[in-house]
Amino acid sequence: MTVSADGLPETAAPGVPAPPPGLVVVGYFDQPPGYRIERPRGADSWLFTWTTGGQGRLRHGGAETGAGAGDLVVLAPGAPHGYGVERGARHWQFWWVHCRARPSWRSWLRPYDTGEGMYVVTPTPESVYVRVEAAFRRMLADARWTGTEAPPDRVPGDDAVAVAHGTAARELALCSLEEVVLLTAATARTPQPRPGVDARVRRAQALITADPAAPHTVRSLAGHVALSPSRFAHLFTQQTGQSPMRALREARLLQAARLLESTDLSVERVAAASGFASPFHFNRVFRERYGMPPGAYRAGGSMVGA
Repeated sequence: MTVSADGLPETAAPGVPAPPPGLVVVGYFDQPPGYRIERPRGADSWLFTWTTGGQGRLRHGGAETGAGAGDLVVLAPGAPHGYGVERGARHWQFWWVHCRARPSWRSWLRPYDTGEGMYVVTPTPESVYVRVEAAFRRMLADARWTGTEAPPDRVPGDDAVAVAHGTAARELALCSLEEVVLLTAATARTPQPRPGVDARVRRAQALITADPAAPHTVRSLAGHVALSPSRFAHLFTQQTGQSPMRALREARLLQAARLLESTDLSVERVAAASGFASPFHFNRVFRERYGMPPGAYRAGGSMVGA
């Protein structure tokens, strides 16, 4: 389906919610000075922007960033945000996508997290610009796919916005967006750890990420980094904003979501493989995190944001 910007479902405009998260909405804009979108209540969908020219500025919660050519800026759901042409800039030329992110993307984007749910992936080398641009153009065409005949080879005319309604079109469009996320996150310069983050905390985070299903405890993690359990728990919480066990639960839930997406393991085996001893506890915390039970997530909710 091809629509103009004015015809978008719940059109993005000042004070108006973003397009519904069940859709994939992709577009390409070249906006003049004065263009500005404000969403005081945030959005239920993720927003991906890739700048090709000019300068933009994006704000999400308490974080703010400029965006120039080659910058991928991603805004997670749930926080007030706004974006528009940078003050003094002549225009802002950019691709944008509203959708539900695949859970696996979170780990690729994590090194670029500002701490507010804004991911700033920069600088991306010019060597991948052509590949990224091609993926966006393919996404714009694939959003029109009916699921029967072959997807269109290119976008007809000057159409710059498309809404992927059908399941096949949505999934194909998300495959192209996944390529964008992987290309940019893998080739951009990984930011240095935040100043003041203790190396022992980073080591504990690496242990959790590498094997979330392991029987980690505060005591075992503290032993790995040569700290007392109480000192370790205090330091970890102070520097990351969450307790070691909360971080472990998040890592386990992310692994479970990946297994549900990519394997046919039973829910019980997914729970065990992700470090949850009780399937009942797993079902409860998974529903709290992703808004639906594991079985429903596998059946049709794999686009839920992580």
